[in-house]
Amino acid sequence: MILMQMRLIVFVFSAASSLTLTAPSSVPASPQAQEQRSVDAKDEDARSTSKPADTTREIKTEKPKDAGDLPGVYPTAGFGRGFHGLARDFLGDQEQIWKSPAKLRFSDTEWLVPLSGISAGLFVTDHDFSKHLSQNPSTISHYKTLSNAGVGALIGGAGGMWLLGHVSHHEHWSETGFLAGEAALNSLLAVESFKYTLRRQRPYQGDGSGPFFQSGGTSFPSEHAAAAWSVAGVIAHEYPAPLTKIMAYGLASLVDISRVRAQQHFPSDVVVGAMIGNLVAQNIYSRRHDPDLGGAEWRSISQIFRGDGSSSPANHGSPYVPLDSWIYPALDRLAAMGLIDSGFAGMKPWTRHECVRLLQEASEMVVGEGRGGPEAEKIYRLLETEFRDEFEGTGGDGRFHGRVESVYARVTGISGEPLTDGNHFGQTVINDFGRPNQEGFNSVDGISAWTTSGRWVGYVRAEYQHSPSAPAQPNSARQFIASVDNIPGVPSATPFSTVNRLRLLDAYVGMNFENWQVSFGKQSLWWSPTQGGPLMFSDNAEPLDMFRINRVSPFKLPSILGWLGPIRVEWFLGQVDGHEFVFLTNTGVTGQFGRPLRRQPFLQGQKISLKPTPNFEFSVSTTTVFAGGPTSLTWHAFLRSYSVGNTFHQGSAEDPGDRRSGVDFSYRVPGLRNWLTFYGDAFTEDEFSPLNYPRKSAFRGGIYMPRIPGVPKLDLRLEGGSTVPPDFPGCNGCFYVNGHYPDGSYVNLGNLLGSWLGRAGQGGQAWSTYWLTSRNKIQFNYRHQKIDTFYLPQGGTLNDGGVRADFSLSTTVMLSGSVQYEKWNCPVLDPLPKSNVTTSIQFTFWPRSWK
Repeated sequence: MILMQMRLIVFVFSAASSLTLTAPSSVPASPQAQEQRSVDAKDEDARSTSKPADTTREIKTEKPKDAGDLPGVYPTAGFGRGFHGLARDFLGDQEQIWKSPAKLRFSDTEWLVPLSGISAGLFVTDHDFSKHLSQNPSTISHYKTLSNAGVGALIGGAGGMWLLGHVSHHEHWSETGFLAGEAALNSLLAVESFKYTLRRQRPYQGDGSGPFFQSGGTSFPSEHAAAAWSVAGVIAHEYPAPLTKIMAYGLASLVDISRVRAQQHFPSDVVVGAMIGNLVAQNIYSRRHDPDLGGAEWRSISQIFRGDGSSSPANHGSPYVPLDSWIYPALDRLAAMGLIDSGFAGMKPWTRHECVRLLQEASEMVVGEGRGGPEAEKIYRLLETEFRDEFEGTGGDGRFHGRVESVYARVTGISGEPLTDGNHFGQTVINDFGRPNQEGFNSVDGISAWTTSGRWVGYVRAEYQHSPSAPAQPNSARQFIASVDNIPGVPSATPFSTVNRLRLLDAYVGMNFENWQVSFGKQSLWWSPTQGGPLMFSDNAEPLDMFRINRVSPFKLPSILGWLGPIRVEWFLGQVDGHEFVFLTNTGVTGQFGRPLRRQPFLQGQKISLKPTPNFEFSVSTTTVFAGGPTSLTWHAFLRSYSVGNTFHQGSAEDPGDRRSGVDFSYRVPGLRNWLTFYGDAFTEDEFSPLNYPRKSAFRGGIYMPRIPGVPKLDLRLEGGSTVPPDFPGCNGCFYVNGHYPDGSYVNLGNLLGSWLGRAGQGGQAWSTYWLTSRNKIQFNYRHQKIDTFYLPQGGTLNDGGVRADFSLSTTVMLSGSVQYEKWNCPVLDPLPKSNVTTSIQFTFWPRSWK
């Protein structure tokens, strides 16, 4: 059904799309033309004093030079054209509309596909949205009258302008009214043809679901919306003052809203109708409008997306750099040395184009001023080689490009029992994209590749993952899980099966428009300047399927708001997986071990980052887990997840979901700008901000020294944090959980989306890296975790230390190896202390020539 609806959407939009492909844009009258009209007016006034006025204007009957072979292109308001001329123009308009699918280009997918996707999303939620509207007959009648009055005001106003202009010889009024009427007539004929062909039932017909091809169905698309937006578009461009646009488009929007509230149309009906009306109006205006009368240029959607033909990275798709890439530590080091001021460390991943922008910023100081010394220059030269194609223009010129990014293989051997349940106890291997790891031999073999063409970008990273089987958790651990999660029964003693699977990590398609990149697919996020793991969103779990809108390069607000500095914004809507239980007020906890819910919960989040000074970065973020179980994703559920306050019980029909809010910051310390950076993040459950409720919040902080005085090749990073609030007695393991989702709300396939600190832990990490070269390094690390006894009986302790080395065998081959020794004590899992040794070797190949 959905596939059929999407096909209908594409057909309807393509039928109007040639109106955006073939019509030449009208241009505003030049200053010389406006001046000449003023002189002509004065001469006319002078002549009027000596003889009767002759108000008949000579009608142009030739086509404008830029009209090509388009039928019926006249820069007039219809004066003197006669019935045959008007009929010819109307038939020419209709010919273009119905022949338009043959004129589509691939570049039109840049707007046609997203618009079709939005409409398809409306189709899915139409029934639920209309069901939640008022069914009061008086209310419905009121909105129906309002919609009719709105359309009547627009059409009547346009007709009045034409009549008054004709009587008073005001050509601009006449043209406005005439073109508005012509646009409305053409759009209505197209809309009516679709209505009686597709025959969609209205919200008050049948069961209210709006099926197509039903007898008596005339809902899709909306003729009121088409007429309103066609007239409003012409008026708003003939008189482009802000107030006129607000009034015209505001009245058209009122018509749309009223038709939906009046139960005459679904939201998708008015959106598609409004778009058809607007496209038709743009075509009519751009071909018929006389620039000498005034008015503004009206560029089509295709012309806006194609631009002026020049190549701009702001309008080119660019893949995100993987979160585990060596590029981030290199750029972070340059930033900590004071050589990059506009990077946002708390919002990753970055696109390749954004990395190039940051590198260009560093070049002014490293190459131009010689700052940072030889160590900084080595890092810069290495990154310059990585982004050579982008610097030379061959990787960012908007043409088709593709590259196999990397091919890699990793083997990991674990001797001794590891911790694998970070949601309840702890993890031996953290921030590893949710890959499976058990005692014995584990392996990962993967490949990543990307392609770009114009605004489009596609990326895929696929892996074959293997991990051995493992015994089931002991009975004491399973009883604890059932108790702390408040789920019925105790999980069965099922051993962990051997894993042999092909998985997609990051795999998405996206489109970039003026540095706003919209992408859909499996994607990773890292929302913090910390290295050990953000509290709000990390790569500790497998990437989510999500729809994401990201301002990939910073922007500044105008006027006095510019003091906020560069700004970046990100929003996403994704879906988690692996949940087996849900709590409802009317049924209690429902679900079954080993059987995921049929409807998995959704997760929406947004983050805004500011940089008021080059040395200070500050961000706020929120996320909400909602829907799932018997609750499907609807507009009502989605909008409810943004509600403020806790006025509804968990599990009720009006439960807004499991909400979190967080902040993070990064600050280069005065006097030590190039030597010391202080940073941190915090979050709270179901509160407005951790800044308002610090004693009910989790926190994590750290310092980074990119070079130690006297040892420029050595850096140091220290981090520590806690998810045990200092003064919140009622919170015993209350983070990352919610009563509505008993088996852990903030998890994906069993792994925490946040920090390895877990529900109720304290811990710290330390790293010190010695950079043999700008790419070869040896790193020593240590981690400590303490699980609170109020949450876990007898608590738990984890300590691990290790060493990692990365060596470049060539410019395209790297060999990495690590060894880690861990000792943990968790009586619920085992009464005796346990230890393990984890060794890992990875081979990575970057085939630069595979393009």
